Amino acid sequence: MIAMYTIFNCIFLCSYWILIALVTFRVLVKRRAVPSSMAWLLVIYILPLIGVITYLLFGESNLGKQRSSRSRIAWLSTARRIQILKTYKHIFSTEHSAIATSLFKLCEHRQGIGALKGNKIQLFRKTNDAIASLIKDIELAQHSIDMVFYIWESGGLVDHVIKKLIIAAKRGIQCRIILDSAGCTSFFNSSYPNIMRQAGVNVVEALHVNLLRIFLRRMDLRQHRKMVLIDEHIAYAGSMNMVDPQLFKKNIGVGQWIDIMVRIDGPATSVMSIIFSSDWEIETGQHVLLPLLLNTRVMAAHELIPTGHTIQIIPSGPGCPEGIIHQILLISLYEARKKLIITTPYLVPSDDLLHAICTAAQRGVEVHIIIPKHNDSILVNWASRAFFSELLQAGVLIHQFQNGLLHVKSVLVDQQLSLIGTVNLDTRSLWLNFEITLVIDSQEFSNELEKTQQHYISHSRVIDPQTWANRPYWERVIERLFYFLSPLL
Repeated sequence: MIAMYTIFNCIFLCSYWILIALVTFRVLVKRRAVPSSMAWLLVIYILPLIGVITYLLFGESNLGKQRSSRSRIAWLSTARRIQILKTYKHIFSTEHSAIATSLFKLCEHRQGIGALKGNKIQLFRKTNDAIASLIKDIELAQHSIDMVFYIWESGGLVDHVIKKLIIAAKRGIQCRIILDSAGCTSFFNSSYPNIMRQAGVNVVEALHVNLLRIFLRRMDLRQHRKMVLIDEHIAYAGSMNMVDPQLFKKNIGVGQWIDIMVRIDGPATSVMSIIFSSDWEIETGQHVLLPLLLNTRVMAAHELIPTGHTIQIIPSGPGCPEGIIHQILLISLYEARKKLIITTPYLVPSDDLLHAICTAAQRGVEVHIIIPKHNDSILVNWASRAFFSELLQAGVLIHQFQNGLLHVKSVLVDQQLSLIGTVNLDTRSLWLNFEITLVIDSQEFSNELEKTQQHYISHSRVIDPQTWANRPYWERVIERLFYFLSPLL
């Protein structure tokens, strides 16, 4: 009996260390930032077995075999659509501001498509106004309505959107909606999806959360885009989920969620159509035919807006050029010469981004970071605090918004270049999720965005460096603990 126990114990220990060695090898051969690799190795060795399981669940950006195959096929379709779009040379911008030139060149090289001019833009600072405008566009839709959202929660204003979509579907409008499985759990557990489907609205649950397949696909890889496309020539994008802010998470004690949304009418919507077609094909396997917009409506709309804004659309995530949004952010930060305003709900930057922000402040750029005083993630809240000391020492002004959960993701560079979208300054948005960012090269639009950001600053409290330096020691210990985990958040 003792001999059997000894043999079993030896087999178990050998198997365990072989498993540790194999996972360690996978960590080392994956090309990722050194801090991230070191954090994973420490988790694996400090937390026996739990660390290994955690890495297998969340350590690699695994879409799953079927979606990976569809992604490769979708990319071929995307490449063909881009080539067709590029034949309309008159819609592409050849003159940019000095601050945008290198950024647009990078996008053209890595994405295969440059910035598009002649766009009409409208900035919505309130969710109510954005949804009211969206409802009007749904009512006027003639051909198609496509949507992608991370969170969709029924109730209040959202019920009006659902009602209008059902009416649109019944009058023959093609309605396709992609909703993230994790973000829309309560919605998919309600009766609304079936009601909408029965009316003709095609609702697809993206990236199913399936505990039986947790080792076959990374469960926290999410469809985080928020975008709407109507008749292939009107589009919405920004930080807003399809929720009524007066009802959404009102019991967690952080106040109403504050978001912005941008409405676009013009050639840039053709790129968003390509993005949606790719997402739809990856999730459903259904190939989307080339839309009519490439030879009719958007081209006509462009003629009507000869002095419109220049926009670069940047999708990021699986299937997109790796690390492109990280590169775009770095270029934007290093191009700043006078003023830089960053708004983000989750501040857990990579070492490169942290260095770029601090360097900007140290070379005389006026740098502001606006974050909510409280947010819905305790882990991220503490991890963010771990970066404050370095930022404050560099001269960065950190503003804590007091009137709700400021969910806006924006960067304004020298009152000329605006970045708005779904990307948070954290590892998940920068390297993992499906995201979308608008880069707008326009002083006129940047002035509008700055007014919005100044409004946030006026309702914020700036962190005093001296007061922060004198915070309790126990807080510093917790901050350092979560700082250790920041590459994994």
